[in-house]
Amino acid sequence: MSIATKTGDDGSTGLMFNRRVPKTHPRVRAYGTLDELNAALGMVRAFCEVPLICERIVEVQRNLITVMGELAVESADMERYIAKGRSLVGAGFPDELTAQIEDLEKNHKIVYAGWATPGGTKGSACLDVARTICRRAERELVALREGGTPVNPEILRYVNRLSDLCWLWARWAETLAG
Repeated sequence: MSIATKTGDDGSTGLMFNRRVPKTHPRVRAYGTLDELNAALGMVRAFCEVPLICERIVEVQRNLITVMGELAVESADMERYIAKGRSLVGAGFPDELTAQIEDLEKNHKIVYAGWATPGGTKGSACLDVARTICRRAERELVALREGGTPVNPEILRYVNRLSDLCWLWARWAETLAG
C-alpha cells in the first residue's frame, strides 16, 4: 500500500472509522497542530543536551499519539474506538506533567528572571518553539470545543501543562548550560 492514497486530493481527510471531513475542519486543525508539536519535540530530542529532558520527551511524544488518536474520533464512534482497545486520555496524563513541574521547581536550581528570551541554547530554543506550538494547539482545542465538539477536559489540561513544562525545561537547559 502506498503512502500516497490520493483520497485527500479533493481537500478532505479521513478520521477514524472511515469518516471524511475537510482538511480545514477544526478537529483536523487541532490534532494537526499536535502533530506539528510532536515533530517539534523530535527536534528538541535531536538538539537538547539534557538527557533527562530527552527521555521525558519520548514519553510525551507517545502520549501525544494517544491524544491525537482520541481527537481523530467523532463522538458517535467513541464506543467503537474504546472497544478496539484504544486508550483515552485520563487524569494521569496531566498529573504526570504536574509532578515533573513540581520536581523541577523544587529540586533544581533553575535561574530565570521575568520574561525569557528564547535562544540561550539550541535545545532551549527548540523547546520554546515547541511551547509556542503547544499554546497554538491549546487554542485550537478550545476553538473546537467552543464550536460544539466535545473535547475531553483532560486533553486540555494535558496540553496546558505541557506548554508550562516546555517553558520550564527550556529554562533548565539554559541554567545547566550556564
